[in-house]
This record gives sequence, C-alpha cells and structure tokens, in this order.
Amino acid sequence: MKNIIYFALFLFFSLNVYAQKDSLQLGDRYAEDQIYTSISYAQFFDQPEGISRSGFSYALSFGFIKDFTLNKKGNVAIAFGVGYGFDFYNHELKVEEFNNITSFSDGSSLTSNLFKTHSLEFPLELRWRTSTAKKYNFWRIYGGVKFLYNLSNKFEFEENSTVFTYKNVSSYNQFQYGLTLSAGFDEFNINIFYSLTPVFESATFNGEDINSSILKFGLIFYIL
Repeated sequence: MKNIIYFALFLFFSLNVYAQKDSLQLGDRYAEDQIYTSISYAQFFDQPEGISRSGFSYALSFGFIKDFTLNKKGNVAIAFGVGYGFDFYNHELKVEEFNNITSFSDGSSLTSNLFKTHSLEFPLELRWRTSTAKKYNFWRIYGGVKFLYNLSNKFEFEENSTVFTYKNVSSYNQFQYGLTLSAGFDEFNINIFYSLTPVFESATFNGEDINSSILKFGLIFYIL
C-alpha cells in the first residue's frame, strides 16, 4: 500500500511539474526544482598509517532539491534540498564497541570487514546552467556543500568463522559535511563529494589520531 501511495505522489508531482513547464514562455522567470538520485564509488582518505583506503565501496542517495533563481534569465540560482543516503564500505579498520567505548585495530587479516550507514542529507548549492524556460537539455555546473546527519551505522566483521556486529558506535561522527560538485549535460552528470569532517571523533589507532574522511565520485541524475 505504501508503494502505491509513493508512486501516486511521484506521478502527481511529475505531472504538475510538466504542466507548469508547458505553460512557461521564453523569458519567463522559472526554477529547476528537481528530484535527484546518485550512485558513487566511495573511498576513505587520510587513513591511519598501515591501513589502506578501502576495498570496493559505494554510495547511493536520492532526494528533492528546491531551486531559487537569482536572475530573471534563470541561469543562476541557489538551491536547498533534503534526501537520504546509504553508504557501504569494505575497509581494513577493525572497529569494536565495549561499554560505550570504541576501539580500533588493524583489520587487514579479517575474512570480511564491512561498514554501512544510513543518513539524512541536506544539500546547499550555487547553480549555473544554460537552460531557459523552454530549453530542457542544457549544460550545468552546480557546486556547494552537503550536510549529513547519521541515522544509523553498523560495523560488521568476520574473524575465526565468527561474525561480530556493532551498531551505532559511540565514536562515529553523527554530523558531517563536505563539498560537492555536479557538472554535465542533460541527464548525464558527474558528481563529487569531498568530506571536510572525519568519520570518527576522538579516535586513535596506535597512538595516532584517526582522521579518516570520505571521497565519493560517480553520477547524479536530475528529474525535473
């Protein structure tokens, strides 16, 4: 039933947007309110000494972003949005939680070592594009910052045929943010996220501060 309701809302929104765009005339003030979805290859950087970046990892996100044009032509705007993000990492840092204290060690010998997160995301963008009120295929460059609020995180590894799972570890940085850049033509756009905050707070490994951050690069699609 929920899926039917979501589909109906999406269909209504799509038809409404189409109707609004169809009534516009060249030179009219307009906005590019959009549903977005992205898929990215993800990596850690600034890992502790002796820990590799990560194995194959990926990130998915989708949401809605509201556009506010800054000029009548409509090619410069700012935009605010809200969305959902899922991250999956195959990494080498062994993370454990005992009595609300997170410990870190070398996990390179583990059979598997996974890290998953679910987050709310809030993008803020400064936008430039070559669109008009009647031109829907255009070049775009959107740059800005994205804020992330973690809803849940799970660290799971296998050691000596036993699986260990730790959820919502205390050292995980629940609030993060980073720089974003999207650029491309029409539906095909590259997307980059460069984190400015570490994944963990007050964390150390072999006496070294853990400043692991996240880099994502992939594709983002905008649905008008």
